[in-house]
Amino acid sequence: MFQKSEFGSAHGGASASLWLSGAIASPGPLTETREWRTRLRDWAEDVDLVPDLGQRVGSLTWFRGLATCTALCAGAIALSPGFDPIPGAPEPMMDARQFDEVRSQMITPLAMGADSGRHMGATDAVSNLRETPERPQIELTAQIGSGDSFARALSRAGVSSSDAGRVIGLTGLDMRDAALRPGTRLDIVLGRRTSRAMPRPLESLSFRARLDLAIDIRRVNGALVAQRIPIRVDDTPLRIRGTVGDSIYRSARAAGAPPKAIQAFLRTLSQQIAIGAVGAGDRYDMIVAHRRAETGEAEVGDLLYAGLDRARGKDIDLLKWTSGGRSEWFEASGVGERRGVLSQPVSGRLSSGFGMRRHPILGFTRMHAGIDFAAHYGSPIYAVTDGIVEYAGRHGGHGNYVKLRHGGGIATGYAHMSRIASVPGQRVRRGQVIGYVGSSGLSTGPHLHYELYRNGHAVNPASVSFTTTAQLAGRDLAAFRARLAALKAIPAGVQTAQGGGSARGK
Repeated sequence: MFQKSEFGSAHGGASASLWLSGAIASPGPLTETREWRTRLRDWAEDVDLVPDLGQRVGSLTWFRGLATCTALCAGAIALSPGFDPIPGAPEPMMDARQFDEVRSQMITPLAMGADSGRHMGATDAVSNLRETPERPQIELTAQIGSGDSFARALSRAGVSSSDAGRVIGLTGLDMRDAALRPGTRLDIVLGRRTSRAMPRPLESLSFRARLDLAIDIRRVNGALVAQRIPIRVDDTPLRIRGTVGDSIYRSARAAGAPPKAIQAFLRTLSQQIAIGAVGAGDRYDMIVAHRRAETGEAEVGDLLYAGLDRARGKDIDLLKWTSGGRSEWFEASGVGERRGVLSQPVSGRLSSGFGMRRHPILGFTRMHAGIDFAAHYGSPIYAVTDGIVEYAGRHGGHGNYVKLRHGGGIATGYAHMSRIASVPGQRVRRGQVIGYVGSSGLSTGPHLHYELYRNGHAVNPASVSFTTTAQLAGRDLAAFRARLAALKAIPAGVQTAQGGGSARGK
């Protein structure tokens, strides 16, 4: 073995040195062979047959390497097997019996009879039926979807228009007003039809019209007869109490409060204090309308009472009360909401104020006729006070835009929405969702651009404050206090450890 170094060729070890010395000393043909091998070795060391073709281009060594590369490529091409296809024997054609057996083992839905598994194919002794036997009855379950109607659900299930009209007449429900809630289950049985050209007659129909009413319709002596089955329902409100831990939402959920009730509770509290001011150790108290049927079904209604016993700060004691045809939240003293006070339209931070500024997209200074609230994409946008939707749609650089008219020459605008949740002419209440935060129009990111108009001119939203306070008195105040005392008398059980709570009806 030989090694090549900076100082020339050197023997790779003692054994190689001894072998060479022996070859030189040995006489005869063996000596000549070894001498030839030595000369060949020395020549191979001096002549580099595979030099780097990227160096010394054009030299004798480079052309020698090019010749070596060309010879290797030519040898590889000469020894290649070629690209002609290799012929192979085709599979023999299957006869009818083999094809039928293979077809019977295939999984072919809706094709070739949809056979699955190993079955015996039909023989000449099998003849086609003139007509298939009719099922005596069909039992199925349908469901009323969102935006669906009772009549369409029956028609979709195969009930004839005459039977559907008779059912609607028997139930006494105006299905055009969506008397049945989406998701209502319809248990239907269709009977044998007299001919294939006629629809199957309705034999029975059972469904839950309301929480307290089930309707069972059956065909008796050829005529449909309806039976109303009343169901007893407990209307006692549900009270949930507990102690706030890391989060009031998580604490209330741990106590069994429905998410919808918690959202209404937080929305109500936000009209009095900032939600971030609610700390660990505060005690929450909420009462929601609750109906439970004797069959086990339950419905959770609106929030009726919201209370918060704070470790630091003023306690909150609010009851929803209807006065003068208007439902609003009143404090325990009988003082209602401060109507007209502009609340914050979205849960976020103020990112840009009112006045002249350099536009982040257009690049020049112009009037910023509103204030911006940075918020997460898709966050709900609320009406700051009661009003009527004057405009809802695309509005130039505002993108998706909603404008509310509040009376007295006051109007508000909400821009860059991702989705609009209101329509022109709609009457909205304070805190009602009218859209969701987005980045439509001339916007660099998700935020709400909020504007305030007075007599058609944009003004600084922070400069407007107007207040009218509702106050109960006389019989209304007495009835209000009686209702508040009755609700607060509903027990909620023994409270659990911090971060949880308990929920129980009366």
